[in-house]
Amino acid sequence: MSATLILIIIACYFGVLMLISHIVSKNTSEDSYYTGDRKSPWQIVAFGMIGAVLSGVTFVSIPGMVGNNYFYYLQFVFGNVVGYVFITYVLVPIYYDLKLVSIYTYLETRFGIKTYKTGSMFFLISQSFGAALRLMLAAKILQYAVFDAFNIPFFVTVILILLLIWLYTNKSGIKTIVWTDTLQTFFLLLAVGVSIYVVKTSLNLSVSETITSVTNHEYFRVFDWDFKSGNNFYKQFISGVLIAVAMVGLDQNMMQKTLTCKTKKEAQKNILTFSIFLAVTQFLFLGLGVMLYLYAEKFGIQLDVENGSFINTDNLFPMLSLNHFGMIAGISFILGITAASFSSADSALTALTTSFTHDFLNIKSKSSKKKIQLKNRTLFGFSAFIFLIIMAFSESKGDVISTIFKVAGYTYGPLLGLYLLGIFTKIKVYDAAVPYICIAMPLVTYFLNYFFINWYNFDFGFMNIFVNALLTIVCLILVKKKPLKS
Repeated sequence: MSATLILIIIACYFGVLMLISHIVSKNTSEDSYYTGDRKSPWQIVAFGMIGAVLSGVTFVSIPGMVGNNYFYYLQFVFGNVVGYVFITYVLVPIYYDLKLVSIYTYLETRFGIKTYKTGSMFFLISQSFGAALRLMLAAKILQYAVFDAFNIPFFVTVILILLLIWLYTNKSGIKTIVWTDTLQTFFLLLAVGVSIYVVKTSLNLSVSETITSVTNHEYFRVFDWDFKSGNNFYKQFISGVLIAVAMVGLDQNMMQKTLTCKTKKEAQKNILTFSIFLAVTQFLFLGLGVMLYLYAEKFGIQLDVENGSFINTDNLFPMLSLNHFGMIAGISFILGITAASFSSADSALTALTTSFTHDFLNIKSKSSKKKIQLKNRTLFGFSAFIFLIIMAFSESKGDVISTIFKVAGYTYGPLLGLYLLGIFTKIKVYDAAVPYICIAMPLVTYFLNYFFINWYNFDFGFMNIFVNALLTIVCLILVKKKPLKS
């Protein structure tokens, strides 16, 4: 495909985003950026959240990872569904009853001010790394497809994407994102649908033959019962539950959209509907992955292999879409990955800005002019921080999705431990000790995993979040406050 044509497509897509932003930005209040005025239709929020959770990482990494990890990721998805049920009936009622803007305010009411600040800080770190890694993957693909042809350096591509996001989210924030995410989810799903159709047609398969080819393929292995493996069913399922709770239920990014729904009941409908559609979509991505490898095998397309395993698997889907599937599939892919890059980064930056301004700058007590200044400075600061993370990881190899979940296990683990202890016990802890425990436990988890791999050939895998959260809870209990004697 012509780089100029792709650039025109991206420009048109951005123009549509700006139009949506202009329409939505009318009649906004001071809090619209943070709360969306709590008037969002739950159906729109649910559909848009699919694109935000999938992002460019799922869009590209899941199909590619099938070559080395088969369908084992589906075990993780099963756990996710259970985690979303917990979010629906436990966390959403808490957030609505307390009328929270920043969900980490709960930690202040339950434990104290230092615990509250610690929880928020762990979110800021987690979300910054997650958003940066997701955006990095999408930016690399856009660099390969478009900007290399114009000799534009990668760092300029990243800056350009961040600047475009700022232009259409700066005024109305989450109120705009709820609607732009809906458009972006549509293009994500369109791209995968078109790709499945193109591969099916190229392989001369009917719909039933396509299903049979996928389910009978050697890569269609769903369950791994090897207890030492990082892909073991129990590790994947339990970590799927916990990571869903942590990365959605305890994530300002995801919950900020949910809290824009009109009522608690509508917010719960949003989460349940979103979880079902997300699980089905992820299954389709895994099936597409098998089809991509079938296509490469039939047409003799050489893939990168090292030590018997595929490498650079994130390149498989973009390489075939842009070079082998034809113009329509190529256009749909570009729209999909562009949607993914904007969808994941715009909501992340808004959530980071919301959390920092509310949790650390006490923006509620400021004048209207000061609120705008603080919001803009914070948004710029996090944009710069994400840019630096992207440049630091830009030379990394392997599927990005695994890296994101491993990092999440270390950064979200203490946050998960704090909420579980707060919700299911009445224990009071020494507030001053919480920051030290939350910093120490991820380090302890990392060295424990290293020790178990080298001495027992046992990999925690994504279960590092369970170990991390459990250690945090145990340490918090050890420093609990003793009840006053009457």
